[in-house]
Amino acid sequence: MADIEPKSWLRGKVEKALTKGLTRAYSTVQVDPDKFLLQLRAAYRLPVSGYHGVYSLEIREIDVVADDIIRSGMKLAAVEGAGFGLGGLITIVPDLGLLSAITMRTIQKLSLVYGFQFNTDDEIAELWIAAASAAGVDITRDLLEKEVVNKFVPRVIRRIAARASTEVVEKWAGRMIPLLSSALGAGLNYWFVRAWGERAKAHFRQRHLQLRQQAQHAPLASPIPQALPASNQ
Repeated sequence: MADIEPKSWLRGKVEKALTKGLTRAYSTVQVDPDKFLLQLRAAYRLPVSGYHGVYSLEIREIDVVADDIIRSGMKLAAVEGAGFGLGGLITIVPDLGLLSAITMRTIQKLSLVYGFQFNTDDEIAELWIAAASAAGVDITRDLLEKEVVNKFVPRVIRRIAARASTEVVEKWAGRMIPLLSSALGAGLNYWFVRAWGERAKAHFRQRHLQLRQQAQHAPLASPIPQALPASNQ
């Protein structure tokens, strides 16, 4: 019982910290699609004038960029985790707040790389569906309400936080050991972004390939849309 109570307490702290961090990320953290497009063209030399152009590229070329984005997020998260890790559990709330922002920016970039923007409420809802998929959360029964984004997103955030807190509580418990907290903070954040990034990549990649297949079977229809379509279409 004595071992269960600290874990339960830690899970509650992690869940609250993730909920707060993801909520802040939803409100304030946003990748600028125009600036990121310039980065894709300059840093990655992708020959595209808009996000619809990625559908004309080889899928492996897109995958290489996606993998690099995930690695960059992992490295940034590791540096952040090492710094905050020095404070042990005292700094877990600000640590997870920044980790949430890094993770969501990584997911947003992956969304754009595979040709999915997030300008409308429906597209924002789809972005959070991808985030839930990255967290291993099944939100199929929520899809009917995704058009009410201000109601949908906070509920998804709560479910993501609940799932993620269960997934990482055993690993984060090591931060109670001061001498190991910095190294553990770096390693755990690195692992967190890698796991979520890979699952988000798989989600967007599958949607991207589905749209390519649909376009091939409907050559006379309009070209692949620039924005992310609803899942029920």
